[in-house]
Amino acid sequence: MLLRRRTLLSTGVSVPLLAFAGSARAADLQPALGGLERFIGKWRGEGDGQPGHSTVERSYEPDLGGLFLVGRNRSTYAPQEKNPKGEVHRDLGYYGWDKARKCAVLRQFHSEGFVVQYVCSTPELGATELVFDSESIENIPAGFRSRETCRFTGWDAFEELFEIAEPGKDFELYSHNRLERV
Repeated sequence: MLLRRRTLLSTGVSVPLLAFAGSARAADLQPALGGLERFIGKWRGEGDGQPGHSTVERSYEPDLGGLFLVGRNRSTYAPQEKNPKGEVHRDLGYYGWDKARKCAVLRQFHSEGFVVQYVCSTPELGATELVFDSESIENIPAGFRSRETCRFTGWDAFEELFEIAEPGKDFELYSHNRLERV
């Protein structure tokens, strides 16, 4: 979006058109998920954590008539001291709205076979920090928990903290990604 803004400004397109473009994107999602519209687009960045340093590619787009926001992630870890063989991690996430509980839910499918269902504990989806706490995890020993926290540092940048807690233990940081819109 930053590159698009610069391109539009350099070609003489007025700022009110930029405001219209942003609101049109929000209209692509059902109103309850409107606060997540800032995710829409392609992102790149880097991450660090227990598996080592990674490059991250991600995209978000509305799906099924705006009922869901779909996130596709690819994190590539080159061979390194913390991860001698390297690896490619992929996951696919579906953000939706639970009408009964009046909250956003994220269902995430991982290339390692894990399926995690998160519920957003942040009351306002437009907040600069969103916290998603796991309520169920498939294909992992019972009692594990995880948490995803997104901190927006601007329209075109956010940090993502992924934490894991073993049964009966506190959360530990597993990875910290820093992403920018491309």
